[in-house]
Amino acid sequence: MGKKVGLLDLDLCGPSIALMTGLNETTIYRNEKGWIPLTTLTTPPFSPLAVMSIAFLLKNSSSAVIWRGPKKNAMIKQFLEDVDWGDLDYLLIDTPPGTSDEHISVAEALKHRADDVSAILVTTPQIIAVNDVRREITFCHKAGIPIVGIIENMSGYVCPHCSDCTNIFSSGGGQSLAELANVTFLGNIPIDPDLCESAEKGINYLNQFENSEASKRLSDIAGKLITQTT
Repeated sequence: MGKKVGLLDLDLCGPSIALMTGLNETTIYRNEKGWIPLTTLTTPPFSPLAVMSIAFLLKNSSSAVIWRGPKKNAMIKQFLEDVDWGDLDYLLIDTPPGTSDEHISVAEALKHRADDVSAILVTTPQIIAVNDVRREITFCHKAGIPIVGIIENMSGYVCPHCSDCTNIFSSGGGQSLAELANVTFLGNIPIDPDLCESAEKGINYLNQFENSEASKRLSDIAGKLITQTT
């Protein structure tokens, strides 16, 4: 959509963004401004994605990050202050589920940019997942972080042959939560084996399966996000 986007993987103990973007086992370098994010390979109309993850700093994909809070906080601060992102329209920060060290550190580190910071919450339809995201809403309110909206992932399985949708994990949890919290429901994304395989192989799903139902909904959600944040 013509936007310059960076993606920061802050799931320090379980980084997966490197694999999902096809950048695993890639060397990262520094310049005088800090680490240089790696860039995904893509084709028009999609723009390259600048990516930074702790996975780029580990010896191999099996290396474990076993850190307590203070070391996590220091790493997060370094990622936010010591990466040469260049001129971006958006910096997406992917955090692990819950309200742990990563979330607190990000909220504190970005206080000086409070007007530019907002949250996108992702849930699956099940009540257990929705309850977890409800706690994240409470966290955002206490931290003063506005919520752009809620996305429901794994929202039914669309049959590739008859286009019938089967709600394997229930349905509507994300939309109900959005209504309860008085925030925007950005949309739902169905289960698609091709999407899962693309993530595991680091393939651009939107490029390869642009006519799929999940691709259409992802593009629709991206359009809503741009509209709400510009």
